[in-house]
Amino acid sequence: MTYKQRISLFMLIDTFIIIIAFFFSHLLVSNALLKLTFPVMNSFFVILICYHVMSFHLKLYKKAWEYASAGEILSICKAVSLSILAGGSVQTLITQSLYLREIVVAWLVTIMLIGASRYCVRIFRETILNRPGSIKRTLIIGAGSAGVMVARQLKKRNDADLMPIGFIDDDSKKQKLDILGIPVLGGVDKIGEIVRLFEIDHIIIAIPSLHKKELNTIFNECAKTTAKTQILPMLEDLLIGKVSLSHFRDVRVEDLLGRQPVELNIGSISENISNKVVLVTGAGGSIGSEICRQVSKFHPKKIILLGHGENSIYSIHYELKDAYAESDIQFIPVIADIQDIKKMMAVMREYKPDVVYHAAAHKHVPLMEENPEEAIKNNIIGTWNAAEAAQMNDVTTFVMISTDKAVNPTSVMGATKRLAEMVIQHMDKESPTKFVAVRFGNVLGSRGSVIPLFKKQIENGGPVTVTHPEMVRYFMTIPEASQLVIQAGALAKGGEIFVLDMGEPVRIVDLAKNLIKLSGNSLDDIGILFTGMRRGEKLFEELLNNEEVHEKQIHPNIYIGKAASLYMQEIEEMISIYGQLDEEELRHRLIMLANKKESEAALYSMSVS
Repeated sequence: MTYKQRISLFMLIDTFIIIIAFFFSHLLVSNALLKLTFPVMNSFFVILICYHVMSFHLKLYKKAWEYASAGEILSICKAVSLSILAGGSVQTLITQSLYLREIVVAWLVTIMLIGASRYCVRIFRETILNRPGSIKRTLIIGAGSAGVMVARQLKKRNDADLMPIGFIDDDSKKQKLDILGIPVLGGVDKIGEIVRLFEIDHIIIAIPSLHKKELNTIFNECAKTTAKTQILPMLEDLLIGKVSLSHFRDVRVEDLLGRQPVELNIGSISENISNKVVLVTGAGGSIGSEICRQVSKFHPKKIILLGHGENSIYSIHYELKDAYAESDIQFIPVIADIQDIKKMMAVMREYKPDVVYHAAAHKHVPLMEENPEEAIKNNIIGTWNAAEAAQMNDVTTFVMISTDKAVNPTSVMGATKRLAEMVIQHMDKESPTKFVAVRFGNVLGSRGSVIPLFKKQIENGGPVTVTHPEMVRYFMTIPEASQLVIQAGALAKGGEIFVLDMGEPVRIVDLAKNLIKLSGNSLDDIGILFTGMRRGEKLFEELLNNEEVHEKQIHPNIYIGKAASLYMQEIEEMISIYGQLDEEELRHRLIMLANKKESEAALYSMSVS
């Protein structure tokens, strides 16, 4: 129906209603049919014309009546009242008398009939178009402004298949009240009971500013039910108009980490990166590629994308070139192996980077247990090569990506990363280049992360394999880790081991349970199988050992550890003989050296010789 046809239809309906109200009021009051005298006809036409004029003035014919509410009824009352008042005034002027009872009855009947005609549109939409079979009974968590807006939107949307049944809110003042005709049924602790009692199919968490620890508590209660759980977009996205309240999304595992968004010191980062040449090793990896994305936001002059795998380097190079096609940033892909000292020297000499982010490393704990010599070549020798090339070519800042597994290491991977940290700290003492290391824990979604493994196991029908029920790990997202690495580089003075604030540790079994629920499955359907701890694994990780603990915090999310003892002679001896040792002996010596205390240096040197 066109706009003009719609107006014509409503004008015709309203004219018919006013005629009926005019005759009915006289019949009801006088118990006789109305005689169409000249004064009566004048009064009728004045009322009719005034009503249509007021309807246009109050934009009643432009309103979407399928969304009618109290505001629309008030507009109808205003239009009818002014029209009846005008008609009564004309009648008084012509006949010098006023049929007050007829006027009052006509006023009431007109409002009732016009209001009913408009609400019929809404009733038709809610009862006919939205048939019960297509509706999902929905529980809204949060009876604040966002929750109320969600409820109003769900009630108005033509295409909505979600019907709000009730609110959940811990505010006792709101409980047992009705908001938009929807009851507040109880607090968070009642979610399971309410879902069963009211046969809820869908849950929407409508608290955009919710702290992630509180979200975890709410989600754990929702996870006990069979209802699908979704959440509103982030508050920042709502404020900038990136998404609307109707864009509900599934809860993601990173929502449940109990961490707050990272706040960066933009000024110090810009000074360190803007219009500079930046080189990233391991640029095709999860962390390396994200560092490239984050660095690009600060408009460096060039980014050297260095990596050993051609496919991953091609991918990140193509992505960045496309994303920054209109900028003057140069993205230069370089295929190189950090174990090749000549190649590293040549790259540094050609491009003269100001800042190097060293993300290339072997990080997979079980694989490095089986291949300790490769861990030495890549993590220790490769790091030394990159650092030496940086020193020889006057790089200003060199940032090495380390791991919490380097603290009191029990694995080959952790031991080689700890020894690589020592190499970096040693280089800082001998060079004007600022060498620093940044330590953090597990990164969600990175290659080798447990998350992709769990997702694949869930897709295959389970079970999800967890090594130990009490195993805990620190987690952060890839963008967050990369941002803090860049921030640490901007804060570097040389020789530091920066430690990122990882928040609260997460039990791996809880992570597995959440992923199962988030995938739309139940724990009974998928199951969890405990396989036992693998060689080199610890039940929990640490961020600093006792010798490194430093109370100083240089950024809300970054700590700095005290410098520990460096055993460069022993590291050089290890590099010279590692090819002569069998895997078990090599593994044993690596871990012993990485955990060695200063008083044990002489004993270790004797055992190596």
